[in-house]
Amino acid sequence: METYTAMRAFADSWMLLFLTLFFIGVIFWALRPGSARVHRDSADIPFRHDNEPAPSHGADEAARHKEART
Repeated sequence: METYTAMRAFADSWMLLFLTLFFIGVIFWALRPGSARVHRDSADIPFRHDNEPAPSHGADEAARHKEART
Protein backbone atom coordinates (compact mmCIF):
# COMPACT_ATOMS: atom_id res chain seq x y z
CA MET A 1 0.00 0.00 0.00
CA GLU A 2 3.06 2.24 0.26
CA THR A 3 3.14 2.85 -3.51
CA TYR A 4 -0.54 3.75 -3.58
CA THR A 5 -0.09 6.29 -0.79
CA ALA A 6 2.90 7.90 -2.51
CA MET A 7 1.11 8.09 -5.86
CA ARG A 8 -1.99 9.50 -4.19
CA ALA A 9 0.03 12.20 -2.43
CA PHE A 10 1.78 13.09 -5.71
CA ALA A 11 -1.52 13.29 -7.59
CA ASP A 12 -3.12 15.41 -4.89
CA SER A 13 -0.34 17.97 -4.84
CA TRP A 14 2.08 18.23 -7.76
CA MET A 15 -0.05 16.74 -10.51
CA LEU A 16 -2.95 19.00 -9.58
CA LEU A 17 -0.63 21.99 -9.76
CA PHE A 18 0.83 20.84 -13.09
CA LEU A 19 -2.56 20.25 -14.70
CA THR A 20 -3.89 23.59 -13.45
CA LEU A 21 -0.89 25.42 -14.89
CA PHE A 22 -1.21 23.47 -18.14
CA PHE A 23 -4.89 24.42 -18.43
CA ILE A 24 -4.15 28.09 -17.80
CA GLY A 25 -1.32 27.95 -20.34
CA VAL A 26 -3.60 26.48 -23.01
CA ILE A 27 -6.21 29.17 -22.38
CA PHE A 28 -3.58 31.92 -22.63
CA TRP A 29 -2.15 30.35 -25.79
CA ALA A 30 -5.58 30.22 -27.46
CA LEU A 31 -6.35 33.83 -26.52
CA ARG A 32 -2.89 35.22 -27.25
CA PRO A 33 -2.57 38.47 -29.22
CA GLY A 34 -2.52 37.80 -32.94
CA SER A 35 -4.37 34.50 -32.77
CA ALA A 36 -7.68 36.02 -33.88
CA ARG A 37 -6.51 35.99 -37.50
CA VAL A 38 -5.57 32.31 -37.28
CA HIS A 39 -8.89 31.37 -35.66
CA ARG A 40 -10.85 33.41 -38.22
CA ASP A 41 -8.99 31.73 -41.08
CA SER A 42 -9.69 28.27 -39.62
CA ALA A 43 -13.36 29.11 -39.15
CA ASP A 44 -13.67 30.20 -42.80
CA ILE A 45 -12.26 26.96 -44.27
CA PRO A 46 -15.70 25.46 -45.13
CA PHE A 47 -16.68 28.65 -46.99
CA ARG A 48 -13.38 29.28 -48.75
CA HIS A 49 -14.57 28.19 -52.22
CA ASP A 50 -18.23 29.08 -51.75
CA ASN A 51 -18.28 31.43 -54.78
CA GLU A 52 -17.07 28.75 -57.19
CA PRO A 53 -19.24 25.88 -58.39
CA ALA A 54 -18.27 22.38 -57.42
CA PRO A 55 -16.36 20.53 -60.16
CA SER A 56 -18.39 18.03 -62.13
CA HIS A 57 -16.91 14.55 -62.18
CA GLY A 58 -17.68 11.64 -64.42
CA ALA A 59 -19.46 8.48 -63.31
CA ASP A 60 -16.17 6.68 -62.62
CA GLU A 61 -15.01 9.52 -60.39
CA ALA A 62 -18.30 9.49 -58.46
CA ALA A 63 -18.11 5.72 -58.04
CA ARG A 64 -14.60 5.99 -56.65
CA HIS A 65 -15.68 8.53 -54.00
CA LYS A 66 -18.92 6.75 -53.14
CA GLU A 67 -19.22 5.47 -49.60
CA ALA A 68 -18.33 1.82 -49.30
CA ARG A 69 -20.99 -0.22 -47.54
CA THR A 70 -20.81 -3.90 -46.80
